[in-house]
Amino acid sequence: MINLQVDDLEVVLDRLIEEGVTVDPKRESYDFGKFGWIIDPEGNRAELWQPVVTE
Repeated sequence: MINLQVDDLEVVLDRLIEEGVTVDPKRESYDFGKFGWIIDPEGNRAELWQPVVTE
């Protein structure tokens, strides 16, 4: 599985939905970040990860 890091998971997933990308409705949140998944036209899943920003 490919894992792509994003700055704002919800914004990215909403935009992908608007563009017609198949987005898994399941979302997961952990102490180290949030995860969501998309599916390409060939059925491959890609994971999107928004890491927790610590300052």
